Amino acid sequence: MVKCKDFVPKIIKRGGFFSSAKAQEFQTCLDHANQWISDENVEVVNIETVVLPNIHDELEEGSMDTNLDTHGDTTSNWNQFVRVWYR
Repeated sequence: MVKCKDFVPKIIKRGGFFSSAKAQEFQTCLDHANQWISDENVEVVNIETVVLPNIHDELEEGSMDTNLDTHGDTTSNWNQFVRVWYR
């Protein structure tokens, strides 16, 4: 059975009305993925970089949400993360 696990950057500083949130560096996600692969001893099928909008928004369900919204006149925050497909 193929499964996937996402390594999403955590928000380290919330944004305000005039500022965007600050997230962990992408390298941190990659480091966590490498550590997890080593610890869990899984068979890796594929590793990919995924970019999705607004995954940290309180109205969204994170990286596995199947319906992420963006709207024309509002700001969308796009997040890059690591997805590991494994058996």
